[in-house]
This record gives sequence, structure tokens and C-alpha cells, in this order.
Amino acid sequence: MQSRTSGTLVESPDITLEELQLAVRNHSMPLEALRYPITPIGLHYLLIHFDIPHVDVAEYELVVGGHVRNTLRLSLDEIKSRPAQTFAVTLECAGNGRARTSPRPLSQPWLGEAVGTAEWTGTPLGGVLREAGLRDGAVDVVFTGLDRGVQGGVDQRYERSLAVEDASQIEVLLAYAINGQPLPPQHGFPLRLVVPGWYGMTHVKWLRSITVLDHAFEGYQQASAYHFRTVEGERGAPVRRMLPRALMVPPGVPDFMSRTRFVEPSRQVIEGRAWSGLGAIAAVELSCDGGATWSKAELDDEISPFAWRGWRYTWDATRPGEYELCARATDAAGNVQPLGQRWNLEGVQNNAVQRVRVVVGAADRQQAPADSL
Repeated sequence: MQSRTSGTLVESPDITLEELQLAVRNHSMPLEALRYPITPIGLHYLLIHFDIPHVDVAEYELVVGGHVRNTLRLSLDEIKSRPAQTFAVTLECAGNGRARTSPRPLSQPWLGEAVGTAEWTGTPLGGVLREAGLRDGAVDVVFTGLDRGVQGGVDQRYERSLAVEDASQIEVLLAYAINGQPLPPQHGFPLRLVVPGWYGMTHVKWLRSITVLDHAFEGYQQASAYHFRTVEGERGAPVRRMLPRALMVPPGVPDFMSRTRFVEPSRQVIEGRAWSGLGAIAAVELSCDGGATWSKAELDDEISPFAWRGWRYTWDATRPGEYELCARATDAAGNVQPLGQRWNLEGVQNNAVQRVRVVVGAADRQQAPADSL
């Protein structure tokens, strides 16, 4: 079978071999992990563009150069000796929800769970940039990873940039630990970028260099990939900050294949998390009838300005039947999750509301556990 390139539109609902290869390398967060305010490392979502590089930490150094007065070469120990900060930060893949669009773009087939919240520890990037000394006219700060591959016909290191103003924000970290532990290889060991509020492609892993430019960076991942466009050939709008999204822990127990939920007639406490990179979460609503009517959920206290917010709603599920539960978030800037998919050529920024099919009532047959006999 001839391989298709990333971005090819797939008309069939069937998963392709290319998508399967990506899906077994990457993984989403199980929805039941929403119960954890801080996602355990092994449950946090992962997207790895190319290969996980092998790094000998004894030989590792981060080079900071370009349009600066002082080129820096920092070992990991030197970076860890600098002032440190720890922030709880929600990361979400820009392609979250891609697999639900039609026709869907050929890439990692996320359904809606490509997210996680971790406590990242590192040194603020701003301090490193001040030490390097930006020259007048500095425009972009480019972050180059150790990972290398071919995408869009271009052999490249994975590279993304931030405008100087964005890179200088106090919350932007050069992170070397997650949830109090050294970064594991898949999360960017020994050093990665963490940019709270921005989609996951911004958080460059396995950092090998930081290069300051006096012009806009036009690398593939910056200028070609991660743009919201609906017509081939147009540049489109660059993808940056996370749009609002709410996710719920599906109630009851699942059907193995369809993931349809079964609950006994009862009052069900539905809980979940909501986040946005455009403003604090102001409200979460739940619908039990597929989005026809909505009721406000109760919000938990924030755990961090950069992390998701917990919510809960008590659903009167005493009448047997089939229901479609939906959750939607609104942020303080007035952005509201849409009911439908936001189709585009890359399948990015698709923050349509989550929909969960629930059957109130017992399954056709029940098997009593052996330890109850």
C-alpha cells in the first residue's frame, strides 16, 4: 500500500494504517483520570512527532545564541542551579478532536482526550534571555529540539518560535522536572519548554538550543504547520492559545467496544475539568438531552492560574432510558465551546462539546462476581 502524506483528507470512517501507526506511538489521557487534579505521569497525554532522542546528560548542554550579546552554553546542572519555579499547567494537543471531523485530516487521530495537567519545575526563560542580553531589534526566539524527522517533505529538527514579548512572560519555563521527578524520555528529558496557556506544539521537548532572531522565524512547524485554514494554499491563522473545553468523567460503567455507559436509576454526580488559554474558566454547563437544554455546574477552586478547573453536577438519572450528556465551558473572555465541529485542513482547534451516550437501566444480563457467591 502506498503511504499517504500528513494532511491528506480521509473520506472513509475507517482508520488507516498511517493513523494506526501514529496512534500506537502516542496516547491520550483516559477520561477517568480527570478525577486527579494533577495527572499521574503515565496517564498524561503524549504526542511525539519524530523519534525520542537518546541523550547522554553528561555531555548535554543548552546553547543560547543568535541576536544576543552573550552566547551561553549551559549544562543541565547549571540550569538546575538557577532560580526555580513550579507551576501546575494544563497541556492540550492542538489536534485534539481531529478524528471527529469529516473528512478528517490524516494525522494523529485524537478523539478528545489529548490533554493532561502536570506540575512542571524549571527555571524561568526570561532570566536566561536577560543573561544572554537581547540585542536591539530582536523579534523571535526559536526553540530547537534534538528530535529530527521529515514532514511536509522537509528534513528538519523540530523547531518552534515565540515572539520576544511572549517568550519573556514570567510563567514560561525551561522545565527539567514533572510532578517532582526528572523528565522521563518521552516528556522531553533532560529539558523542555513549557508555555502555559498555549497548545502543546509550542512546548518544545529535548531542547538543544535557543536562538534569538532579528526577523520572523519561518521554519516548517511555525510557518506551514499549525494553521487554521479551510482552503488549500491559503496561509490561515496561526494556532496559539487553547480554546475553552470541558470534559467529564463518563458516569457508570462502559460497554467494552462502544464505550456507551450504563448506570442504575439513581442520582449521579457528574464531575470533570475545564480549561482555556484565553481566560479563566467562568462557567461550565451540563446538558442531559444532547444540547437542547443546559444547567450550570458547580465550580471548584482553581489549583493554578494555568491549570484546568474542576466542576461537578448532580444529575437526576432516575428515569430509565437513553441520554446524551454534553458539557461545555465558558471562559472569562466570553469564549464558549461550540456544539459542532470546526472543520479545517489540519484538524486543529476543534473544541466541540463532549458527548457521552448513557443508558439508565441494567444491561440485558449480569454476571455476579465470584467473590459474592
